[in-house]
Amino acid sequence: MDFTDVSLTALRVFRAVAEQGTFTAAAASLGYTQSAVSRQIAAIERAAGAELIERRRDGVRLTTAGRLVMRRATVVLDEIDATARELSGLPGQAATVRLGWLPSAGAVLVPRALAALRDTDPGIQVVGREGGTPALVRALRAGSLDLALLASAPPFRPPDAESPPLVLRTLTERALCLAVPAAHPLARGDYIDVADLRGQRWIASSASGEDRLMGVWPGLDERPEIAHTARDWLAKLQLVAAGCGLTTVPAALASAAPQGVRILPVRGGPQEQRRLLLAHPPRTPTEPVARVAAALRAAALNSGTYDSS
Repeated sequence: MDFTDVSLTALRVFRAVAEQGTFTAAAASLGYTQSAVSRQIAAIERAAGAELIERRRDGVRLTTAGRLVMRRATVVLDEIDATARELSGLPGQAATVRLGWLPSAGAVLVPRALAALRDTDPGIQVVGREGGTPALVRALRAGSLDLALLASAPPFRPPDAESPPLVLRTLTERALCLAVPAAHPLARGDYIDVADLRGQRWIASSASGEDRLMGVWPGLDERPEIAHTARDWLAKLQLVAAGCGLTTVPAALASAAPQGVRILPVRGGPQEQRRLLLAHPPRTPTEPVARVAAALRAAALNSGTYDSS
């Protein structure tokens, strides 16, 4: 086993594969070819003298040896990045906390928490990034995130099957809502009957990969007509405001809705509850991580959607 010749590029590729879940997604995120990613992974596995990544039909999973290498690689890469910031003349920070969040949480909850944190703990630097729940879970497991805001839907299963489980805390639990153009006939009342959703046009996320057609009301008993696809929440809501269709939204986004959009509950059929979870790896968090977690819980409490479970 000899890691002396392992390059930083190989470590970055290894981390990308662990976080993205597939060689193809890692290659796309790095701007590499898939064969280049495969070569880098082969090189680091030769240096380790062990298989680090288990290739499966549903993606990849780190082996026990892979998790060990990932923990060490994360420390090395973080130190290199910190050195680069210092050499660039950027001010040093007392502590850095790596936070991941869902797009919907990034629209309202995260900005409120970070604004409050600047007043209470100005020495903490939060380095954040957006992602879907599966990608954020992989990043927590890979050790490249300290905290993450995840989504959960009934029957509220754990976000992955690995052991020991991630530490989870429910921040909010509210019913899924619909964003409707203000001039739409469905916007006239205080709620929408689920039966009135037949024949509507929808604005959804891409039907490929992890997104699965988010934006269409769950359990709709017909093939939905997708008018537009968009990943960005602002784009979705602006398309709704333009009268292009309907889209589902977490209730927490009501305050972020642009002019021309009504956020309404849906009645009839199974109630579509959604939880926002705060997750961290199965170890005692450091004090800075605990302070960021407290700021997120306080932001959820102040939004009036806190759940102390």
